[in-house]
Amino acid sequence: MLTIMLKAKLHMARVTHAVLNYEGSCAIDGELLDLSGIRENEQIQIYNVENGQRFTTYAIRAEEGSKVISVNGAAAHLASEGQRVIICSYAQYSEAELDSHEPALVYLQEGNAISHTSNAIPVQLA
Repeated sequence: MLTIMLKAKLHMARVTHAVLNYEGSCAIDGELLDLSGIRENEQIQIYNVENGQRFTTYAIRAEEGSKVISVNGAAAHLASEGQRVIICSYAQYSEAELDSHEPALVYLQEGNAISHTSNAIPVQLA
């Protein structure tokens, strides 16, 4: 049996562009892709913190160091420039892989600068 688990997360990215007249996808700074392990053309989920919209697209590479997060095509109706989003990718893992699985978590601050990274989501307190 395979279990779908969080593979990578870019937490609190700021949308820098929303381009309606584009084929689709989400352009992400190449450095952020490499650090998170999200691959070009990989399916991603985007969660808009500002309006609650959740949608699926795929990642494309933006220029390294550009800090670009560009939501393109029809998805540009769901996230506007300046809004905060969480970008996640998921993968299937075998039972043998689950014990050692650790997601790549990249936390961003203003300007899409990296705040810190982690491999574990903090325990939510009551």
